[in-house]
Amino acid sequence: MSTSAGASSRLTLRSFWHDLPREGKFLLSTIIVDFIGNGLVMPFNVVYLHEVRGFELARVGLLLSLPALVALLVVGPVGALIDRIGPRIVVICCFLVQITAHVTLASATTELRAAVGCVLLGFSGGVIWPAIQTLIGTIIPSHLRQRYFGVNFTLLNLGIGIGGILGGLFVDVSRPETFVAIYLIDAATFLAPLAIFLGPLRHVPRPRRPESDPATDAHTPSATGYRAVLRDRSLLVILLLMFVASFVGYGQLNTGFPAFGREVGGISTQALGLAFAANTAVIVVLQLFVLQRIEGRRRTRVIVVMSAIWGVSFLALGATGLVPGTVVAALLFGFSAAVFGFGETFFQPTLPAMVNDLAPGHLRGRYNAAMSISWQSASVAGPAVAGVLIGHGWNSSYIAMLVGGCVLVAWLALATERRLPPRVNGVRDAEESVSDVQVVPGQA
Repeated sequence: MSTSAGASSRLTLRSFWHDLPREGKFLLSTIIVDFIGNGLVMPFNVVYLHEVRGFELARVGLLLSLPALVALLVVGPVGALIDRIGPRIVVICCFLVQITAHVTLASATTELRAAVGCVLLGFSGGVIWPAIQTLIGTIIPSHLRQRYFGVNFTLLNLGIGIGGILGGLFVDVSRPETFVAIYLIDAATFLAPLAIFLGPLRHVPRPRRPESDPATDAHTPSATGYRAVLRDRSLLVILLLMFVASFVGYGQLNTGFPAFGREVGGISTQALGLAFAANTAVIVVLQLFVLQRIEGRRRTRVIVVMSAIWGVSFLALGATGLVPGTVVAALLFGFSAAVFGFGETFFQPTLPAMVNDLAPGHLRGRYNAAMSISWQSASVAGPAVAGVLIGHGWNSSYIAMLVGGCVLVAWLALATERRLPPRVNGVRDAEESVSDVQVVPGQA
């Protein structure tokens, strides 16, 4: 553990950037611009569809469940496709679909058109996350992955925060054209990462055959196909943990949180945007600090800490209903979003790193697709449940469900710990950290 402590003390943004391969630096550079666009629209999906377009809240919850449902249907075949042709081409196609989806939502005057846009978003969502995660696992050495996922998440949220602030200051429910504008801007932001993938990242290698893959080790299956993936019991317990954590966390963040804030807490759109900005600010400020503290520690214990932090966030969210429409409610909502962001700094570097440290190179696309299936399953259930509970006024039951879910997450994390190899759970010695560095063509 002393070696890990020494490593964590040397972790700075400068040292991290220096250690990254060339492709990793280009990949990281695409994040902020892309997610400024996402930040423009993310806090306002419910507001746009419910208050601007006039769709019923319960139906909005179902509409916003469509992306996760569609993603769930396509992610399995996409995982196999990634392993066959490589993640770069898949990501490029996904960007084109994303652009089409946001242009469609910008003109969604009917529920049918909104559903088409949500279906396209779901298709791209089912494609991009396993493809990007596989790309990271391919070009980033194992000993840097947890750090990369953390820094990547920081930059992602910096973009979302900037977009959230701009969106909160710009959109006006009485002026629908302001919402149309932010969806069109979001579509345009995908052009920058598209150029990077067509240019500097065009030489990213395709997956290697199992017999020549040095990433395959004794505890991972050497066969191909999802049957081999599902035989990995260590992966299965991680997927269960991912599902429950995603249901109570990210399954609520973009639907349940703003819906509860608007309908129960009486939060304004400006306060909504500022709350998401506070969420982002906490992540940007504290992610490196958290990365330094969790380096070399059991990732399952990190998830236990995260579940306690999220529990506090959900209690603060519930308290907004005690003082609706007041400044106190707005402050409580902002506090809830900020505390949730603090919990995210524990979540994001750990579970994706677990899956990619567990995955053999020739099955990495399928492993990441399985993780996305778990995530998307929770994202299907989360908005739908939130829409029903909040739409029917069962507000106390909604908060109780979230807090109880945090307790379940902590229990599952401790149960998962017994099944994971120490290396996958974030505990590694100095020799292993040096020996698992991968050589990537074009590495600086």
